[in-house]
This record gives sequence, structure tokens and C-alpha cells, in this order.
Amino acid sequence: MKFLKLSITLIGLFICGQVLSQDFQGVATYKTHRKIDIKLDSTQMNTEMQERMMKMLKKQFEKTYTLTFNREESIFKEDESLSPPSVGGGMEVMVMSSGGSDILYKNTKKNTFTNQNEVFGKIFLIKDTLQGQNWKLETDTKNIGEYTCYKATYTNEVEIKKPASGKIKTNEDNEEVEDNEEVKTKQQIVTAWYTPQIPVNNGPLKYQGLPGLILEINDGDQTIICNKIVLNPQEKIQIKEPSKGKEVNQSQFKDIMDKKFKEMQDMYKPSRGSDKGETIEIRIGG
Repeated sequence: MKFLKLSITLIGLFICGQVLSQDFQGVATYKTHRKIDIKLDSTQMNTEMQERMMKMLKKQFEKTYTLTFNREESIFKEDESLSPPSVGGGMEVMVMSSGGSDILYKNTKKNTFTNQNEVFGKIFLIKDTLQGQNWKLETDTKNIGEYTCYKATYTNEVEIKKPASGKIKTNEDNEEVEDNEEVKTKQQIVTAWYTPQIPVNNGPLKYQGLPGLILEINDGDQTIICNKIVLNPQEKIQIKEPSKGKEVNQSQFKDIMDKKFKEMQDMYKPSRGSDKGETIEIRIGG
């Protein structure tokens, strides 16, 4: 009996050693889903066209990503890109997002990230420090596939931007001014499910910092869930930090995106008396 207990202990230590070794690698596949809640009056779009647009947008935000990782580094990227939605009937839909990434490299040991992102035909290399999430560890558990996951939450502040209407209004001094973009903030609870069975403090997008790989994220609007994991694949993984593109930090990139959004607004804004079709603008993540 003592020999049996010793054998089980040694096997357990061997497996743990394999997982914790420097060569430990893995590939996790994630699916994303986003809630779409757009209310339009009948003067902008009839019911049939609204339903068609909602289906197209739902498909647009259902994407597949892979996270390749080792104990300290990771690459998160989209598997395939879907073409922008088109509603037809003279209606154009602009889906503009500053939250996505083409290639997101993270180094959790150095606490840095590099995001290679192509926007309007130009490649940017966003390099900055990972922002720590103030996670609160909960006692709730659930299984995702074969892994036991634990719940963690934190409160995030997000910007809600109301686009400029282009209309003229009167200010406090009774002067006529253009109605500009309005920015508000709201608090949003982010929920993560992580598994200590895969002991890396990493996850999808820029989420990280928990005692195990994050397999699911829910921020109220978007859900990211892992549906496949391959640990220590036969073919060795190469994780390389992207290096192509104009180097900027996160704040500079945000300013660039805000400027581009404004340019797109002005470009597609119908002029008075114009017979151009309507444009619906949807901004995601910024």
C-alpha cells in the first residue's frame, strides 16, 4: 500500500512538473458573441430591413480567435476575417471598432503588450504596459469542458459616446453652435472564469492576472468563451512579438482612432437637401 501511494505521488509530481516546465505550451480557441441592441424608427429603416441588418451584425461579431501561449508570453489573433455587413436598399452600415486587434502579443512577466493593428489600410504597432485588473476572487465554480473553473470579477469604467447630430443649437450665451459629440462613462462588471488546472496568468484579449488560464469572459455586452484547448502540441509553438507598423502607445492610438471616426462621420453625413441614402454608424469599443 505504501508503494502504491508513493507511485501515485510520483506520477502526480511528474505531471505537475510537465505542466510547470519552461517548455509548457498550449493553444486555446475562443468564440465571441456580442449583444446587439439597436432601436431605429420606421423613418430610417423598415422592419424587414432592420431584421436583416441585425442578422448581419450578429454574424459580423461572431468570430473565432486563437490564443497560443507559454508560461510568460502569448499571441491572440483572429482566425478569419468577415466582410463588413451590407444591408442594401440605399442603406450603408459603418461598423467601427477600436477594441479589436490583428495580432496581440503579451508578455505577462514584463507586463507589456504589443498590438499590431491595421486601420484604414495603415498598420500600427501599439506598444504599452498591460493594465492590471483589480480582480475579486469568488467561490463560485463551473465546468468548461473538462476543466473546473473559478469565478472572478472586477468593475470597469467604459466610455459611452453619443455621436454629434450635426444640428445647430443655442448655447448659454444664445449663440448658435453645432451639436458636438457627448461622452459619458458608466461602470461595467466584468466576469471571468479561470482554471488553475492550466497555471498561466493569461487569457483572451488583454485580460490576464488570474491564477489560471481564463476560459470565459463576459463584460455585459460581449461573451468570449473557450471551446478547445491543446496542451503541449507535438509541433513546437513559436511565439514572436510583431514588429511591423508605425509605433505608437495606447493613448496616441486612441487619439488617431477618434480622429478617423470623426472623419468617417463627416464623410458619410448626409448634406441638407441631399438625395443620398441614410447611413447608420455603430461604434464598438471606443
